[in-house]
Amino acid sequence: MAMKSGRRVLVIEDDPDIAGLVELHLRDLNCSTEIAGDGHRGLELVEACDYDLVVLDLMLPGLDGLEICKRIRAGSRRRVPILMLTAKTTELDRILGLEVGADDYLTKPFSILELVARAKALFRRVEDLDKPTSTEPASITHAGLSIDRARRLVTVEGEEVKLTAKEFDLLYHFAARPGMVFTRGQLLDQVWGYAHEGYEHTVNSHINRLRAKIEPNPAKPRFIETVWGVGYRFPGRDGAEDL
Repeated sequence: MAMKSGRRVLVIEDDPDIAGLVELHLRDLNCSTEIAGDGHRGLELVEACDYDLVVLDLMLPGLDGLEICKRIRAGSRRRVPILMLTAKTTELDRILGLEVGADDYLTKPFSILELVARAKALFRRVEDLDKPTSTEPASITHAGLSIDRARRLVTVEGEEVKLTAKEFDLLYHFAARPGMVFTRGQLLDQVWGYAHEGYEHTVNSHINRLRAKIEPNPAKPRFIETVWGVGYRFPGRDGAEDL
């Protein structure tokens, strides 16, 4: 499947050699690329422009990558995919990046071919999410919860709930498959992708935050149920339709 051309990518990276190399190779994907050399400038550009991907370094002057990621996920551009670059190799740094909303990560030094492959995978994932299949409903309702896939809008009892891109993907994945039980490993593979194998605690963190936003009583969830010793599921819903 051919991907669309003319994508805009923002590279927030203070090393000009790395930024230039990333820019050069993203041209092969027909991407126009802008570079920000510090965190404050990068955040200004994200908030002012629409991008199809943000390549974000973890260690930056000004605001660091984790703080930028948090602000993107809390702001109006929260749906943009984020590929995080980090020179750190500890598991904690990777977990923090994923839990604040990065879609994928690469540890420096990285293969430029691997970066291009990850970027292509993120582009395809977004395109797939924008094209509901015949087997996945465009809208879902259950017990006061309403999900609109096309607008990526969630309401509870008529009130909009602001979710990050990953929180929305996770909720929709459950709700589109009512009654199915998913292990943490399956959710990592199906919602996050192959790059996150081994980070099951990331699933726990996202589910806890999701419950805090959509459940009337997070201690007794009615939308994302725990199946003890196995995983999680969404209960049978009272209505679903294709828009």
